[in-house]
Amino acid sequence: MRKAPRIEDLLRELAPQVLGMLVRRHGQFDACEDAVQEALLAASQQWVVKGVPDNPRSWLMTVASRRLVDEWRSESARRRREEATAVMELPGRELVAEQDDTLTLLFLCCHPALSVPSQLALTLRAVGGLTTAEIARAFLVPEATMAQRISRAKERIKSAGMRFDLPPEPERADRLRVVLQVLYLIFNEGYTTSSGHAPQRADLTSEAIRLARMLHQLMPLEGEAAGLLALMLLTDARRAARTDANGWLVPLDEQKRDLWNTHQISEGVELLTRTLGKVPVGPYQLQAAIAAVHDESPSAEATDWPQILALYEVLEQVSPGPVVTLNRAVALARVNGPRAGLALLGTLDTDERMAYTHRLEAVRGHLLEQAGDLVAARESYQRAARMTASLPEQRYLALRAARLKP
Repeated sequence: MRKAPRIEDLLRELAPQVLGMLVRRHGQFDACEDAVQEALLAASQQWVVKGVPDNPRSWLMTVASRRLVDEWRSESARRRREEATAVMELPGRELVAEQDDTLTLLFLCCHPALSVPSQLALTLRAVGGLTTAEIARAFLVPEATMAQRISRAKERIKSAGMRFDLPPEPERADRLRVVLQVLYLIFNEGYTTSSGHAPQRADLTSEAIRLARMLHQLMPLEGEAAGLLALMLLTDARRAARTDANGWLVPLDEQKRDLWNTHQISEGVELLTRTLGKVPVGPYQLQAAIAAVHDESPSAEATDWPQILALYEVLEQVSPGPVVTLNRAVALARVNGPRAGLALLGTLDTDERMAYTHRLEAVRGHLLEQAGDLVAARESYQRAARMTASLPEQRYLALRAARLKP
């Protein structure tokens, strides 16, 4: 046995691989996911005490497979526990092929027989490894609603008898939009965690980038697949500068740009250059272009905000939504002043989709502070701090409010 410093990270990486192999071998997505969840639970309890097996993926595959066999043959919970424990004594041996079925699993979860919200939710659960609560926050809906959505999606896969294969070429484009959105949400949850003590989770951002690379290799002529990969690389390039030595969040304008990953920036810009103007423009290419303007600016003061504003205006036409409007308000404030940005923010006050996020109040506080209305800014920062479940963001917003004491 070998010790693993971060068992949770290892389990998150292996879970979709094991689930993909089980579904390929046995079908029955719902039963396979239940089996994998039980294997993950056993691993999280036993590996901490006994150490990580030499072949952790085979260990998980063995436990999950025996869980399936036991479920089919008997209802005895005692036997399941005994077999899960006994597998720790098996010699490490490769029981499964090296094939990574994660991308196939991704397309299965994005099957057109499922509703788009169900596709997104199920893929984030099965491939991204996010909890139901994390997915609910990503979708800006209550957790109970998301739990029902995931359950219905699993039942739909079972009743429809969906095959576990990559879709034929004509169907791939139809599912691509949902697949891209799923990877985008996984990346965002990793880059800015919605809850907990950590400001970011490199395991999620790395997995999203890995899957985006796989998708781009599978569909190299799809501009939006390249655009999403470019967006992830250009955004993740700033990760090392997003927090200071004490773990406090650092705003983009105050980040030390020499900490930015120049290799990722170069790769992202190259991807974008090969794409823009050669294929129909899409939202991920436009967001990547905005990220590139930031990343290629030598300083915050030198940022080309008029160009960013123009890109957001195009993005709002291509893919309208409250988050795009929110970001456009920030760019508008940079170009035409904070009052112009605040006026645009006011159009979002009645949008119910913003009720589950703190970002509207956080941006409002920032623009009110720039406009010199410190009392109102302080109140907005305080409201935003109460709305977020992320402890680093709570600390950051509370500090901004404290600095504005009258």
